[in-house]
Amino acid sequence: MELNIGEKIRDVIAEHAKLAVGIEEITPSSDLYAAGMTSHASVNVMLALEDAFDVEFPEEMLTKATFSSVQSIADGLSEIGRG
Repeated sequence: MELNIGEKIRDVIAEHAKLAVGIEEITPSSDLYAAGMTSHASVNVMLALEDAFDVEFPEEMLTKATFSSVQSIADGLSEIGRG
């Protein structure tokens, strides 16, 4: 995971996920739902990620697992980039 992508993802999460903990406590593998992200907030995160990275998540990627951690989001973005 490239640092700049990871940092950009973390910035989006910090702004839109409404976590119960500070973003500084989130590791690449931290479960964002366990950290307080709701399904509604995950939609906001997805939309913000689409804007930030100028991509559109395909329907098959619109799952809880895709948005469950910084690493899973980075993996999803990487997959879209290869598509």
